[in-house]
Amino acid sequence: MDGARLSPRERRILAEIEHDLGQDHSLARTLGSGRPRPTPGRLAGPAAAAALGLATAVLLVAAVATGSRTLLWTFAAAWTLTVVLWLGLLLRWCGARRTARAGRARPEEPRPGRGGVI
Repeated sequence: MDGARLSPRERRILAEIEHDLGQDHSLARTLGSGRPRPTPGRLAGPAAAAALGLATAVLLVAAVATGSRTLLWTFAAAWTLTVVLWLGLLLRWCGARRTARAGRARPEEPRPGRGGVI
């Protein structure tokens, strides 16, 4: 954009847009945090994992107390689902941390041990 200049009308419109965006505090908070806002879908995973973990613990206690094979197999199925759900949450959490960490890295700064001038 070497020779392109904005007309006074375009500069005024741009200034109005900037002013309006500056007044939006929720947008500024979202952009400033660098993290997406939690949505009901994001909160359902941990809540479901906690509920399933509690149900699994109750099934274990009931299976041990009664010695019922049906409760024991129900516990085994619930435990498998719980482990899979918790592993999925752990992988999603690790991926989010890795993405956030990569976003904070400055590519113009040399990293120690990564080549460069000695």
